Amino acid sequence: MKSHPTEFWQLLPDGRVQCDVCPRACQLRDGQQGFCFGRSARNGAIVLDAYGRSSGFCVDPIEKKPLNHFLPGTPVLSFGTAGCNLACRFCQNWDMSKSRDQDTLAAAASPQLIARRAADLGCRSVAYTYNDPVIFLEYAVDTALACRALGLRNVAVTAGYVSPGARETFFAPMDAANVDLKGFTEDFYRRVCGGHLEPVLETLRYLRHETRVWFELTTLLIPDYNDSDAELDAMTAWIVDNLGLEVPLHFTAYHPDWKLRDAPATPPATLSRARELARRNGLRYVYTGNVHDTRGGSTWCHQCEALLIERDWYQLGHWGLDATGRCTTCGTPCAGVFDGPPGDWGAQRLPVGFGP
Repeated sequence: MKSHPTEFWQLLPDGRVQCDVCPRACQLRDGQQGFCFGRSARNGAIVLDAYGRSSGFCVDPIEKKPLNHFLPGTPVLSFGTAGCNLACRFCQNWDMSKSRDQDTLAAAASPQLIARRAADLGCRSVAYTYNDPVIFLEYAVDTALACRALGLRNVAVTAGYVSPGARETFFAPMDAANVDLKGFTEDFYRRVCGGHLEPVLETLRYLRHETRVWFELTTLLIPDYNDSDAELDAMTAWIVDNLGLEVPLHFTAYHPDWKLRDAPATPPATLSRARELARRNGLRYVYTGNVHDTRGGSTWCHQCEALLIERDWYQLGHWGLDATGRCTTCGTPCAGVFDGPPGDWGAQRLPVGFGP
C-alpha cells in the first residue's frame, strides 16, 4: 500500500511518534499502526497508509448521507477507505470501518481523477464516507480541493472525533457534513463506542460558530442504550442551546449487528417518540430514518406546517419551496443549501469503477 506524509504528529522523547489527528493520540513505535488502521509510524513520522486507494466508489442520492437540506435530489459520488478511530460495538458498516484487510482497498484513484469522474457523472458533490474520513484526512482534503477546482462541493460524513488543528484542516474545504452524535452520555461513548463525548461536542460547536459548513446530525437509537426520554431531552436541549433551532436532526433505526446483538431492532414508535420530543424542545427539522415513514422523512414548514419537501425513502415528491428556499405557502425561509430546483436522481445507486 502507498504511504503519504502527514502533518499532525509529534516525536516523543522515548522515540515513539504520537499521532495528533484525533483524541486517541496513539503513541507508536516504528512500523506500528494506529488504532484506526489508517495511519502508522514510519521512519520517525506518522504516515497515511493507502493514500489514493479506496474500498469502493458509488453514486448515491445526497439524502442517503443523510443530508435533507443540502442540494436535495442530487447525486453525490461517495467513497471511503478502511478502518475507524472509534470502536462502536453496534457498527452498521463494520465490513469497511473495522477492516484490517488490504484487499478491502482494491480501488485506486487520485484526487484529480475522482474530481473529474464526479463531474463527468453529473454529480454535484463528492462525499467522504463509509468509514470516517478523519482517518484519511490528507486524501480527503486533497480530493476536496481538486473538486472545488471543478466547481463541485464536498461532504464529510463523520463521527466528529477529531482534535483541534486537524479539525480546522479537515473541515476547511468541506461544504456540508453529517455528524454522527452517537449518544449523549460519557458512559455510552466510553463503554459502547470506545471514545469520549466531549470532543464530539467540541466539533459541533466549532462547526456552528467558526465555519460556514452546512451540517446535520444523526443519532442511531438503540433500545435501552441511548433512547431514554431523559437522554433525548438532554441532547436535544443541548442542540438548541449550542447549535440553534435549525440544525436538522435524524433519528435512525438500529438493527443488531457487529458486536452488539443483544438489543432488539429499534421500533418505529421509538423514532416517532424521539422526533416529537425534539420538536417540543424547539428543533425545527427532525427526521426518522432506516424505516418507511413518509411523514417523518419529509420536511415541513416550521411556521405554517405546509409540506416543503416530500420524501418516500430517497425519492422526492411534492416540492413546496420557491427559488430562494422559502415556503410557497407563507414565505418562511427553510434553512439549508438550495440551489435552484431539486434534482431528480431519486433512489438510484450506481457503483463506479476506476480503470487503469
